Amino acid sequence: MNTLLRRSALVRRALPAALVATALISGCSTGAAGKVKDSESSTSSAPSAAANGSDAGPLKPVSGGKGQDDPALQSFYKQKLGWAACPDDPKTDGDETGLECAKMRVPLDYANPGARSIDIAVMRYKAGDGGSRIGSLLTNPGGPGASGLDYLENTVQDLSPDVHRSFDVVGFDPRGVGKSTAVRCLTDAERDQRNSEDGPDPKDQAASKAFSDKRAKDFAAGCQAKSGDLLKFVGTRNVARDMDVLRYLVGDKKLNYLGFSYGTYLGALYAEEFPGRTGRLVLDGAVDPAADQLDESVGQQVGFEQSFTRFAKDCATRAGCPLGSDPAKAATNGVDFLDSLRTNPLPTDDARRKLTSSLAWTGMIRLLYADESQGWKALRETFAAAMQRGDGSLFLRFADDYNGRDERGRYDNSMDVLTVVGCADSMADAPSPARVQETLAKLRAQAPLFSRDASADDFDGPGCEFWPFRTPEKPHTVKAAGSAPILVVGTTGDPATPYAASQKLAQGFEKATLLTLEGEGHTAYSRGNQCIDDAVDAYLLEGTMPAQGTRCK
Repeated sequence: MNTLLRRSALVRRALPAALVATALISGCSTGAAGKVKDSESSTSSAPSAAANGSDAGPLKPVSGGKGQDDPALQSFYKQKLGWAACPDDPKTDGDETGLECAKMRVPLDYANPGARSIDIAVMRYKAGDGGSRIGSLLTNPGGPGASGLDYLENTVQDLSPDVHRSFDVVGFDPRGVGKSTAVRCLTDAERDQRNSEDGPDPKDQAASKAFSDKRAKDFAAGCQAKSGDLLKFVGTRNVARDMDVLRYLVGDKKLNYLGFSYGTYLGALYAEEFPGRTGRLVLDGAVDPAADQLDESVGQQVGFEQSFTRFAKDCATRAGCPLGSDPAKAATNGVDFLDSLRTNPLPTDDARRKLTSSLAWTGMIRLLYADESQGWKALRETFAAAMQRGDGSLFLRFADDYNGRDERGRYDNSMDVLTVVGCADSMADAPSPARVQETLAKLRAQAPLFSRDASADDFDGPGCEFWPFRTPEKPHTVKAAGSAPILVVGTTGDPATPYAASQKLAQGFEKATLLTLEGEGHTAYSRGNQCIDDAVDAYLLEGTMPAQGTRCK
């Protein structure tokens, strides 16, 4: 979803800790940019119809649930997937050995399926033991914008051997993403400039607003010019419909699914669209579908500050902590340093780029997605390099990883997708003055460091006011009446999708169980906690739910 405040990049996208660990290792030991990116920063808003001369009429909702029973969709449900060994991709560090790839055709517009089709890139890792095969396990690593193909290449080996023996593990790039028919909005050079820009002094509210508005309009115009009609049809509900086509084509009567972060929203909408076709759904690091963009952004701002404060207090108890030895002041020292880079950027090992405040904030947020054992150690080392040695290279690497930038300066399209899907999923009206003041008061009380430059102007629009269409989608509680039982997994110290969202998602479903990890970091499964992994595996393999209220330390 769209970023609320300019100071930092807080959004609802992240990948499981297995990928976070990969990035931490590569960032701190090899000096290379991480393989995968995590969450995305979106300044965004985007072009109004008046600005672009495009159709601003509302999209019409399409009733779902028919899928394979809809005569108009038969050509899509009856196609054959041409599975073949995945070619080596020199752009990634993933291992394609044992993976099969295919392309799936789906309608651009499910309301007019005969008009135009688009391609969805699909990948699978076949079950290791045909005798115990249950079916396929579709996966989504988060986003919107994360590549399901990258996820499968980098993490499929982290799933338990029993899951491998029993499921063909399937990943896909959702419409708009990666190797599927993809959206594009900005060039690599434009992304570099945006990611490093600190903008005017936040105290100059008029200049800051003008700066943000121009970026929003430029971004929207770029999307309209480069992606055109695709923009209207990349919303999550359409991805859920694509997922039902894929479920049918891999031969499953019901969907078995493992979704992380934004992938929980995708899983929830699938259950809402096709409740009778749900099998075993695991939704880890949940998004609350009923939260609007303002609530969601505020929750993340608070969650990240709380996580950073816990890190800083822990750091202050360790010898040589770059944030100082006083636990009460360590977090403030860290934020003061990040803000000081607005006027005193640091050199890096990339002679063409310096570490600006914006990039440093992004790198710091990236590291807070990991747990205490990995992320906090890396964050201490990163602050030490910058504050004690004047070297911004580590911060820059983690910012690049977060932003989807590789070592050659090329960006994937995940940042573009984040905003495009956010505006296709929800276009809330601008909040009332009373709600703005209420939100500011909440932020200043619960996230005083991360929101200390916040002003009413940060809330003056819904985030998509320059977009060329209106969407009918709105935040709502997903009940998924008639679905199979759903397993929701939440982490108490999750900064990106705060634990309260997992609680609310589970409470909203007609039938769901909440499994809790008490700890830090984003998502819980396949992070090395045996209690969580055993409970999720038992559900996937046997359909056995953990007891309601189960908590793992």
